[in-house]
Amino acid sequence: STMATNQYFNFYTNTEEQSLTNDLVVEAIQIYGQDIRYIPRQYTHVDDIFNEVRNSSFEDEFTIEMYVQGVDGFAGDGDLLSKFGVEIRDTQTFVVANTRFEEEATTASVGFTKPREGDLIYMPLTGQLMEIKHVEDEEVYYQLGKAYVTRLSTEFFEYSEEEFDTGIPEIDSIETNNQYTIQLTMGSGSGTFQINEDVYQGADLA
Repeated sequence: STMATNQYFNFYTNTEEQSLTNDLVVEAIQIYGQDIRYIPRQYTHVDDIFNEVRNSSFEDEFTIEMYVQGVDGFAGDGDLLSKFGVEIRDTQTFVVANTRFEEEATTASVGFTKPREGDLIYMPLTGQLMEIKHVEDEEVYYQLGKAYVTRLSTEFFEYSEEEFDTGIPEIDSIETNNQYTIQLTMGSGSGTFQINEDVYQGADLA
C-alpha cells in the first residue's frame, strides 16, 4: 500500500474551498475586530555606512479592520518609572486578513501590499499609537494549504523627531506635542505666529 493523504479530504489545491475559508476569516475579523488606522513609515535619510535610519516621516494612512488579540488590555511591562523618566512598555498583537490588507493598501496607493516592520498602527478607540516590531505571516496554521491572516506584534511608539503629516489631527499632533523645542526671544517687530508656521529671518523666506 502507498502512504499518501486521503484524496477525498485533501483540498490544498481547491481554490473554491480556500476562497470560502478566506471569506469566513474576513467576516470574523470584521465582526469582532476594530477599525485601525495604518500609517506607513517613509525613510527620508538612511545612513548606508552604519545601516541605520536617521530620519523618517509619516505622510499616508488608511483604515483597515484588525482583530485585537489582547482584548483584556495591553500586555508587556506597562508603565515603568526609571532614572530616565516614565517608560511606557505596552505591547499589543493585531491580526489582519491578507486579502483585505492588500485591497486597502492598493486603494491607498502606498506602494506595498503587506504589513511592514517600522510602520505604525493607531487605535482610535484608545488613542494609542503602536509601532510594528514583528510581522508573522507563517505562524498561523495553513488551513487548506493557504495562509489567510498576518499577526502583527507591536509596542508603544516612542517619538524620536519623526515628521507627521497624515492630515489626521489626532495623529499629527503627536509631533507637535513631543518634538524638541527651542525658546526664542524675538527682537523688534510685530505679528501673530501660528503652530507649524515657518519662521524666517530676513525680508522673505528666500
